[in-house]
Amino acid sequence: MLLRAVLLLSLTLSIAACDSRLNPLNWFGGDREQRIRVDPSEAGGTVADPRGLVTEITQLSVEQTTSGAILRATGVTPSQGYFDAELVLVEINNGAIVFDFRAAAPQGNQQPGVQSITAGVTLTNGELAGVRTITVIAAQNRRTVSRR
Repeated sequence: MLLRAVLLLSLTLSIAACDSRLNPLNWFGGDREQRIRVDPSEAGGTVADPRGLVTEITQLSVEQTTSGAILRATGVTPSQGYFDAELVLVEINNGAIVFDFRAAAPQGNQQPGVQSITAGVTLTNGELAGVRTITVIAAQNRRTVSRR
């Protein structure tokens, strides 16, 4: 009887911890999507970074490491052959970090069909100090993860 009580208590506590800050998988919560439309003249990049924004972000995750976190975004491009994908820091302000998800378009004829592309960036514990949200922007949407 005591063994059953201990097992039941353990199971209950395990389930309760799934949605707590103690669970390392919940360090930053699930991502939220917001549909947007970026002006194509702004999406083309700058002289310093001529890469355009990927079309849409399909996944965004933050994985905790011993020294900080890895931010990983997956998106789609309008055709095959995009390369040199990168999460480019836009700003850090008032507990929020914002990145653009940029990729270089292929030269010459573009192959039809969408392409899935992934980019990541490491963030140190110092860079994450006080950060409550991380947002990544694409041409047609933005995704945000929030600290629990």
